[in-house]
Amino acid sequence: MSTAPATLGRAPASAARRPTARSLRRRRTLHWIAVHSIAIALAIMFVAPLVFIALTALMTDQQALTSQLWPRSWNWGNFTEVFARSPLLLWIGNTMLYAGLGTAFMLLSSVPVAYALARFRFPGRRAAFLAVITMMMLPPQVVAVPVYLIWARAELTGTLWPLVLPMLLGDAFSIFLLRQFLLTIPREYTEAARVDGCSDLATLLRIVLPMARPAIAAVALFQFFYCWNDYYGPLLYASTNVDNWTLSIGLASFKALHSVQWNLTMAATLLVMAPVIIVFFLAQRVFIEGVTLTGVKG
Repeated sequence: MSTAPATLGRAPASAARRPTARSLRRRRTLHWIAVHSIAIALAIMFVAPLVFIALTALMTDQQALTSQLWPRSWNWGNFTEVFARSPLLLWIGNTMLYAGLGTAFMLLSSVPVAYALARFRFPGRRAAFLAVITMMMLPPQVVAVPVYLIWARAELTGTLWPLVLPMLLGDAFSIFLLRQFLLTIPREYTEAARVDGCSDLATLLRIVLPMARPAIAAVALFQFFYCWNDYYGPLLYASTNVDNWTLSIGLASFKALHSVQWNLTMAATLLVMAPVIIVFFLAQRVFIEGVTLTGVKG
């Protein structure tokens, strides 16, 4: 009488120890979390305040004063209440005027200067570049009094023109960043354009600008964000005229008037932050490319 093998109907030991698909996915997930743990922690640190602002903006004014973090009811009317209690559209228009004209004037004046410092050989070139670096290290508060007196004598205080018109003289940081990027463009391109009969202006417009698009986008975003968030400049020149207030001054005034109603204050803060966040995410790829491709040559 034959007996069946002892291993009949029993899975091999190697097959029992073989990981399943679910365990493999779990291991890969844990490995990914371990590798990116620092990035995840930093992301939570940056996102948590935004989530808190958004949740508080949807609460009632009574709940906003409590320790509860989740809204009992979603009050979307807080955002329309902000428009009803403040001239937010006027502040947005003034801020867009300041940021738009400031960015356009900066590009119009800084790009040619950066191109000249990167490509032309002329006496005093190093001294001019040293002056640009020196202007980067000079705080605006140092020259605030004499500059304010100049604009006061021109009777332009109370407006945004003292903030916009100086951009026609260039921005030191933008000139430096653009100059460093233009140094990375091979000279063969511009020399070939000159051989073909292009003038310096045509070479700049047809050859250099298309190749420097990432750097131009980066400095434009830097300038736009600076103007959008600027509080010192509008407070110094435009605070005496309510019709020329920007979002930074208006938000500070709104917070002072509604210091107890934190839901409305957070709703106004979220409305002020939303355009900047949207613009950054739409132009994130070009912005990062422009910053990373900017070398330190020269």
